[in-house]
Amino acid sequence: MLSERAYTRSHRTIILGLAVIAVSATTTWSLDAQTLQGSRASMDRQVRMALEYDYTFIDTPERVRYFAEQGWLVRIESTRDYIVKNDVRYPYARPEVQLFVERLGRQYKRACGEQLVVTSLTRPTTRQPRNASDRSVHPTGMALDLRYSWNRSCREWLQGVLSSLERQGVLEATLERNPRHYHVALFTKQYANYVQSLVARGVGGPELSEYRVRRGDSLWTIARQHGTTVDEIKDMNGIRGSRIYVGQVIDVPQGG
Repeated sequence: MLSERAYTRSHRTIILGLAVIAVSATTTWSLDAQTLQGSRASMDRQVRMALEYDYTFIDTPERVRYFAEQGWLVRIESTRDYIVKNDVRYPYARPEVQLFVERLGRQYKRACGEQLVVTSLTRPTTRQPRNASDRSVHPTGMALDLRYSWNRSCREWLQGVLSSLERQGVLEATLERNPRHYHVALFTKQYANYVQSLVARGVGGPELSEYRVRRGDSLWTIARQHGTTVDEIKDMNGIRGSRIYVGQVIDVPQGG
């Protein structure tokens, strides 16, 4: 079967314009990206990573379906933890994006009680909205958009998690203003390695228990009670800082 790398090289004209931009991309990770504000450096980094992966910038709906048939993209469907909106015309993405949505959706639902909402996934270059950047990585299948929640606790939780994952170098996230939503470009190989490291440390593996936060609890007391560490609980649940609240359900890895 033809590999995507061979396919990409045979259709290299699709991304020639983007390649010129990526050559001059800085490797410095700007502070703008870490605050979800976005920046030119952030966009350059997204394009550079897509090119390093040899991802194709898919240009037509027919090629989206072809990539799905080859297994390079997978279909993402709604679950009890997250919703893929009905108007997402191409509900396909890289397998690592599916893993990201499943993990984030599960944690988001437990943290604030509502479903995560995915509003966009792979978009062919010929089907981009008018306000889309000409350097968007949505056509590669490594990006997704998430709905902005008007529930303050949900919004703060999600922004904290995305900022935390940015600092760990597994994604770039931007709070877009028109319409308001979160754009996430997932660095698929880095994210897969990140999840594997969590599993290897027993964070996110099978030995987990659910714990509902009670009045007087802290991350330190919960970690001590379950024989684990504060850092492992924070990694498992995408918690930034030390804030938890009464009634919140969190996953707790079981230590020795």
